[in-house]
Amino acid sequence: MVALPHIASGKVREIYEIDESRLLFVATDRISAYDVILNQTIPDKGRVLTGLSLHFFDFLDTPNHLLGTDLSSVSALNSDDATHLTGRAMIVRRAEVVPVECVVRGYLYGSSWREYRDGGGPTTEHLPEGLSMADRLDEPIFTPATKAASGHDENITEAETRELIGDAIYEELKRRSLDIYLKAAHYAAQRGVILADTKFEFGHADGELLLVDEVLTPDSSRYWPSDEWEPGGEVPSFDKQYVREWLERQPWDKTPPPPDLPDEIVDGTRARYIEAYERITGHDFDAYLSGQIA
Repeated sequence: MVALPHIASGKVREIYEIDESRLLFVATDRISAYDVILNQTIPDKGRVLTGLSLHFFDFLDTPNHLLGTDLSSVSALNSDDATHLTGRAMIVRRAEVVPVECVVRGYLYGSSWREYRDGGGPTTEHLPEGLSMADRLDEPIFTPATKAASGHDENITEAETRELIGDAIYEELKRRSLDIYLKAAHYAAQRGVILADTKFEFGHADGELLLVDEVLTPDSSRYWPSDEWEPGGEVPSFDKQYVREWLERQPWDKTPPPPDLPDEIVDGTRARYIEAYERITGHDFDAYLSGQIA
C-alpha cells in the first residue's frame, strides 16, 4: 500500500495526495467493460497507459498537469513503493477539473454511430444524412459528455454544455480539443494508425487551464490499424474491444459479478495494448519498462 493519503479511486486509477499542490496518479492494471471492473487484471496495462500519456504530454504543445515521474522527490514513498510504481505513476499538479468530458470524433463509430443510425442526437446533431458506420467525417466534431451519478458518460448538446460551463470556456475547450486531436491524428497516421476518436479532460490550477488525467491512450481513445479500416462495418482496434467481443459471447447480463477472463483473453489483450504503445510511440515497450525511455 502506498504510504500517502488516498483521495480517490477510478476504474483504473488510484490518486494520492503528496501535498497541497501535488498529486500522485497511479494507473493500475484493472480493466472494465460495460462499467463493470473485471476480476482479472491485464499485466502491464497501467504502464502502457502511463507510457503513452508521458509520450503525448511531451509531444503536445499544450499546458498540462504533468510535473514528472521521479518518485525520489516524494519522501513518503519507500523502496517497495518505488518498485511497484515504476512505469505506472505520474506526479501531477492538483487541478479543479472542468465537469465535461471533451470528446472529439473523426469517424462515425461506436455510440455516435448508433445514435446517428437511430435518428440522431447530441453527438450527431450537426452531421449530414447518408453516412455509414466507420465513415471518416469531413471535419472532426467536438461532442462533449458529462458524468452521470452512475459513472456513465452522458452525451450532451452544445447548448447544454454552454449552459453548464459558459460560452468562453466552451469555446476554449473546443479549440484546444480539436487542435490536439488533429495533431495526434496526423502523428498516428504517419505510423499506420488511425485515431478514430478520443476524449480529454481539462482542469484549472492557479488560474491556468491544463490538460489533465491520461491522454491519447487506448483507454481514452479508439485506435485502428490503417490497413484494416473500411467504411461500412466493424473495425478492429487497439483497446479492450477484444475483451468486449469475448464477453458478448458469454451468458452475462453486464451486471456484477462478471465472468472470469480466460488466460488467452488476458494474454491477447495485453499484447494489443503493448502493440498500441510500440506502434504509436515507435519505442520498444521493454525499453520503457527498463527505464531507458522517460
